[in-house]
Formats: sequence, C-alpha cells, structure tokens
Amino acid sequence: MKNIPSRREILQHSANGFGLLALSSILAESVRLGRSEARGATDGKQGDQVPPGTGLHHPAKIKNAIFLFMDGGPSQVDTFDPKPLLLKEHGKPFPASIDATQFDQNGTSFGSPFQFAPYGQSGLIMSELFPHLSKLADDLCIIRSMKSEFSEHSQACMFLHSGNPIQGRPSLGSWVGYGLGTENKNLPEYVVINGGLLPIGGPENFSNAFLPAIHQATIFDAFGGGETVSNITPAEPLSVQRAMLDFVRQHDRRFLAESEGLSTGEQWVESAIKNYETASAMQLAVPDLVDFGDETSETHALYGTSSNDPLQAQYARQCLLARRLVERGVRFVEITCVKGIRFIAPWDDHDNIEAGHRKNAKVVDQPIAALIADLKARGLLESTLLVFAGEFGRTPFAQGGKGRDHNPQGFSIWLSGGGIKGGYCHGATDEFGYRAVENVVTMHDLHATILHLLGIDHERLTFRWGGRDFRLTDVHGNLVRDCLA
Repeated sequence: MKNIPSRREILQHSANGFGLLALSSILAESVRLGRSEARGATDGKQGDQVPPGTGLHHPAKIKNAIFLFMDGGPSQVDTFDPKPLLLKEHGKPFPASIDATQFDQNGTSFGSPFQFAPYGQSGLIMSELFPHLSKLADDLCIIRSMKSEFSEHSQACMFLHSGNPIQGRPSLGSWVGYGLGTENKNLPEYVVINGGLLPIGGPENFSNAFLPAIHQATIFDAFGGGETVSNITPAEPLSVQRAMLDFVRQHDRRFLAESEGLSTGEQWVESAIKNYETASAMQLAVPDLVDFGDETSETHALYGTSSNDPLQAQYARQCLLARRLVERGVRFVEITCVKGIRFIAPWDDHDNIEAGHRKNAKVVDQPIAALIADLKARGLLESTLLVFAGEFGRTPFAQGGKGRDHNPQGFSIWLSGGGIKGGYCHGATDEFGYRAVENVVTMHDLHATILHLLGIDHERLTFRWGGRDFRLTDVHGNLVRDCLA
C-alpha cells in the first residue's frame, strides 16, 4: 500500500509548487508580526524598534511616580476650586443647563460648606479641608480644568487608569514599567498599595492586558495584619527553593532556545522567567521593605502612623511605604483609599458632602503632606511625581439636600514634584464649577504629561498587538506644558 502524501507534499508538487510558496509567505509573515508584537515599543515607524528600558525619548525630569487615587471623586468646589457665586446662589434653582446625572435627583444650587483661603507665597487658594497640605501650597500645581468622558465609577476608573473605559487595556503603571524597565531587580516595577478598597473594576485597573506579564501591578496589602504580599514567606528552605527555580529556569531557557524563529511569544517566556526571579528576590527584599523599625520617631510622628484615628494611621503607613518603595527604585506606586469610611468609593458622597469629605480629608491630609515633605527633605521630590486625582468630580447643585452627584464635566486634581511648576493653578471651570471652560485637560493629556516627565514620548511608546500599534493615549493627548517647570 502506497504512503498517502502529506498536505505539505501535495502543495510542493502541485501547481509547480506555488501553494508551498504561499504557505511559506504566510508563515514568515506570522513569525515577523509575532516578533514585532512580542518586542513592542516602536517609535511610531513600522519595524523601528526601541527595546523597553534601554533608553528614553528625551531627558527625563523624574524617575518615579506616586499616584494618590482619591476613589469616588472628590468635589472640586469643596476642595480646590472656590466658587463665590455658587455660594451666593445657594438654595436657589440652578441657573444653568444640567446634563444627565447618575441618579437624576438634582436639587438646588449648593454652595460649599467649607471656607477657602490663599496659602503660601503663591497665594494658591485651597479649602480648609487640608490644613497640612495647604502649608505646602507652593509645591502644588492644581489643575482646575480636568475633564472625563464617563460619569459611572467603573468606566471612569478604568479611563483614569488605562485611558480606556473598558477592560483589556494596559494601565498607566504597566506602560511606565514597559517603557522604562526596573531600577531594582529585587522588587516589582509597579506596586499598588491596597488600603482595603480597590477601585470599582477591581484589579483590572492595574492590568498589564496584552503587555508581557512582568508589567502587571503587584498588590501589597496594607490592611488586615497579614502578609503584605501573599505567600511571601518561603514554604521551603531557600536552598531547596533556589534549586527548584534553577530547574524551572533551565527548562524555560531550553524551550525558548528550541522555539527561536518559530514561536510568536518569546517575550512571554522571558516574562515568566523574570516573574519567577522577581518573586524569589522579593522573599528577601519585602520583609526589610515593610519593617519600619529603622524609621525615626520623628518620621512616624510626621506621617501620623500612631494616630488615634485608625484609618488615618493606616493611610499614614501606606504613604510611608510608598516613600520606601520609590527610595528603592520602584517606578510606579499607587496608593488606594482605606476601608472603613464607606463600603466602597470613599469620596462618593451622595448623601452628606460635608460629613463625608471631612472624614476623607482627615484621613489623607497629614500623611500626604508628610510624604511630600519627607521626599523633599531626602532629595527625592525632584525625581518623583505625585498625582492626586479621583475619577471625576461632583455637581455644584445638590443631590437630594446635602450630597452631590457625579460630574465628569469639570473637576480638580493636583501634581507635585520633579518638573512641575509649584504654586500654580492651571485652567478653570465656569462660574459655578460645573464645566471646564479654560485650558481643558483630558485624561489623555494627563497621561501624556506624566509619560513626558518620565522621559517618554506618548506617541512613540507603542506595542503591536492583533495587527495594530497600541499606545496609552490611543490617537489623543497633548502635553500640559503650562504645568511644566
């Protein structure tokens, strides 16, 4: 019985071999695209690669960033954007047109219950909610003209973190790690300090998505009294674990060598190897990192780690841990809000803006001010960027009687640190604090500016996936140059 020819043999001998030529072309293109997808980070020209971590697009102003996420959306007109006319119109029908709101329980004009005053040599105007932070007004750049596209928490949180309202896109921290690599091989390049309340949308806000897994955030738990990182304590003696890791690495490397030129996922194998190595190194690095015994009593008092308010004490420890992380070279750190003020999204004050915002501000004010002052005293502020932001703001008219609904049309955030113009206020909302009307800053603009300070051109940091080049800012984004020093 004759052997039945294979499909490859049929293609080779039929039609003068043109079928095989077509197949070879398809396979070659698949390998070429796969390698491009795996390497990523182009400069905007097809095939002109800039390998991650090997260089910057321009001189960087900073090396690290700390994102102070104010989950739920602080009210701009009660924090950093005073509106005297709104106070004058308090209790009267809102005199401007109103867009659809999340709960459609719109009340009358609602003037802020908090006093505003100028602070510092710059005279930056801030609310009484931040007595500690206001002493550092000359180190802050307040942006009063932020704008988002989404009024629902999950979409707005994803948009703030990844530049896209749905799951499946890499977060800002992942893009930073992908573009710059790590400064400390014993710690992750991207850390989220979880205070007990992850943003709505959960860990997807910190996802690497289609970027290699090494760029996903590592979550450090700062509550509950357990291990900061799950399973960080070795289950086996280090010598046994080292032998196991060497065995796994040996086989991974062999697989990588054997698949050279055929696999479309070389970088994924490399990421797996790096993840094993980083996890092993963290078993020695993390216990020292989270042991605050080498901090002075003055430092603990500065942050408020022994505050009578357990929520403030916890947030103080989170801020102190953030300083220790950037001190050790971690590229991007996010601090989430603490659990205990609300069941979710602490700044989301629909019922009583005065009571809720006082609680939230008391928790974060002293620790954040201490973080800035401590970084500055150690010479680290000039190489670190701090970003204080929620996913949107709140309405200048009441929800019900004492609360405020979601408002993405105009709200305030602030920046501080290297490359930032301190004691400066950028942009403006209308006379009621409702819509951004002057020097509007979008999420894509904010992301572009953060990357710029890190030495990254947001238009050149790309990753090829599924046949197209993706970037954090998609086809949008402009630098907020007026905020740069």
